[in-house]
Parts: sequence; structure tokens; C-alpha cells
Amino acid sequence: MQRKMNQSSRRKIANVGIVGTTQLHLRNPFVIAGWSLLFPGMGHLLLSIYLRGFLLFVWEVFINYKAGINYAIFYSFIGRFDAAKEVLNVRWTLLYLPLYFFTIWDSYRIAVDINHKYILAVREDAPIQTFTISAMGTNYLDKRIPFNAFMWSALMPGAGQLYNHRIIAAAFLLIWWIAIVYYSNLLTGIQMTLTGHYEQVKDIVNMHWVLNIPSVYCFAMYDAYANTVENNKLFDWEQGKFFRRHYQDKNFNIPIKTKGTKGDSMYVFSVFEHTEYLELAITGLQMKGVKKEHILAVPMDKKAEQRKLFDTLHSSDGLSLLDVPMLLGTLSSVFGAIYGFILTWGPLIWGLIGFAAGFILGLIIKLISQRKYLNRSNGKREPETILVIECLEEQADMVKDILWDHFALGVSKLSLN
Repeated sequence: MQRKMNQSSRRKIANVGIVGTTQLHLRNPFVIAGWSLLFPGMGHLLLSIYLRGFLLFVWEVFINYKAGINYAIFYSFIGRFDAAKEVLNVRWTLLYLPLYFFTIWDSYRIAVDINHKYILAVREDAPIQTFTISAMGTNYLDKRIPFNAFMWSALMPGAGQLYNHRIIAAAFLLIWWIAIVYYSNLLTGIQMTLTGHYEQVKDIVNMHWVLNIPSVYCFAMYDAYANTVENNKLFDWEQGKFFRRHYQDKNFNIPIKTKGTKGDSMYVFSVFEHTEYLELAITGLQMKGVKKEHILAVPMDKKAEQRKLFDTLHSSDGLSLLDVPMLLGTLSSVFGAIYGFILTWGPLIWGLIGFAAGFILGLIIKLISQRKYLNRSNGKREPETILVIECLEEQADMVKDILWDHFALGVSKLSLN
């Protein structure tokens, strides 16, 4: 049946493949265009348009270097306009500009189109495969902690993508991050900065490659975080569909008060979050003799207004604080690195200061714009699925123990006899 549905479906919301999980989800086209503005190709990578994104990314690195764009940006912002004119290679610059603006427009256009495709895919409601295994390895749909993905990418760009099993994006970011670090002399610059040799840092690091660092570094963190949030939402969506298909038997006996004797049926109620432990609990009950038709799972629809600002393993509703802060932090970090070449502490420290200032400003803007949700951001774990088990009286304790062992949020038994 599932194979027929897959063959007849025109669109599906996600694909869990051996080299990664690719999914459709709603995106802000202006955020996508903003990343393309900072570094061509990044907007397309956020949309999982990998081939086009890789091509534009490599094009940006190569043409920018040949045209001297980063040097021209540096001299322009410190007021040395004559030097900016001298450093620019006109032939390469005229090749650079048309495709640069195309990249911004194209990423915006694709984001709008993908939003429409996502809505249609959700309405089509095609099933997805949640587990893949082959000789190359395994991949599966699971919930992960967004903050962990963010921090791993902060330690090493690409590691957050590995955490999410997005092998293609991870390999690309790791390779380019190593290249940028090498050609910019970043590690030597960090060593000199930590030892207080600020003036020497300016001579050691390569200005052109240093100005690429904020965009690549911040993008890796944002991309890892955003995809973790969306993977968690996809897990909830797919598990809810699974329960509605397989654990809502039309012959399930609704609890009613009857006059019975010892050994009659009773009911155990419990509430869970969307996790794999819920499926482990259900299959564990079936192995202990509870029939599938005696298990009722009811996924709860969440009220749209009850959203949270902070995404966690247990709550990923997409109202992320990081889109505007990361964009402003990246832009401010570039400015910090530029002016760091003429200020005392050097480009690395001022780049970090610039990122912190832009991130905090973006955070304030986001909090103000979403202030109506602040009172709801209590961080509490909320029930997402109600589980009702019909069992014999002597099975009740066993059922409760299994539910508690698999992290139920609450369990209660009901006997109306």
C-alpha cells in the first residue's frame, strides 16, 4: 500500500537518504536572500539546492579573489577610495557583479517556490521512509538538540552538519573551512592575538581570506541549528501520521461504565512527547501480549499561538531567534574585521566584538518583534500524544511500568467496574 502511495504521490515532504536528510519546509525568502547577499551560494545551500549552491560558492571564492573585491571593500570602508579603485581588476569585476545580483534574486525566487511546494506536499500527505540502511551505513529520522548542533559547528564548521547526518553539506563546509583557515593564516593569528602581539597579527593574516571567515563560520552554525529544528518538527509530523494510521482502530472500545467481575478490562492513560521512546513503549506492550487494536494513540494538534522562542529537543516550533541575529552578527563581524586592521586589538578580536554586537542587536530586534510570545516561553515539556491502553486488570501494573520506563510524562489507570 505504501509503495503504491509513493508511486502515485507527486510530491513528498522529505527524503531520508544514506548521505543525509533533505526536506521541504517554510522559509523566510528575505533571510535566504540575506545569506546570498553575504556570500553567494549560501542561500541555495540553506534551501538544499546543493549543486547550484556549490557552484556559486566556488565561483564567489574564485572571482572575488581575481577581482580583488574583498580588498576593495576593505579600502572603501576605511575611506581610502583611490586604493579601492587601484586594487580592483575591472575585467573580473564586470564578470562578478551580474551573477552576484542574480544569486540574490534566484535564492529569493526559489525560497518562494519551495514554500508553495511544501504547502502542496503537506496537503498531499505522502508517507516518507524514516530509516535507510545500506552497505554505506545507516540514516534515520530522529530528534536532536539544536543547541548541540550550533555548538559543534562553532567548534568546527561542518561538525554540526555531521551531527545531523548531512554528509554532503558537512564535507563541503569542512573542506572549505580548512582551505580558508590555511590561506588566511588564522591559527597563527589566533596564537599571536592570545599572546598580545596585536600589530603582528595584522601583518601575518591574509586580509582577503580573513574577510571570508565570518560568513562561512556563522553560516555553518546557523545552517546546523536551523536544520536540527526542522528535523525535529519532521519527526513529530511523521510520528503523528504513523499513529493515526496504525493505532486508531475503529473497533477500539471507548471506556464506559459496566457491571463486571474480576478480570474485566480496564484502561491505562498516559501522555508522551514525540520521541522514539513512545514507539518503543507501544511495541513493548505488544510483545507483552497487549493487542494492537487495544492501543489508541492520539497525537495532539498544537495551538498556533502557543509558540516558543527557544527551540529545544522537546520543542521545535520554528519561531527561531537566530535568523536575524545571525545575519546581523555576520555582517557586523565583517565590519569588525575590516576596522580591526587599523585598530589596536587587530581583526580577530574586533571581528568577535562585531559579531557579538550584531548578534545582540538582532536578538533585541527579534525579541521586540515577537514580544507577544514571551509570556508563553516557559520552557515546560508539554504532552504531545495521548496513549490509551485497554488491558486486563492483572496487566495494569505491567503496562504502567513499561510506560514509566519509556519516559511517559504522566500515567493513570481507570476502572469503571
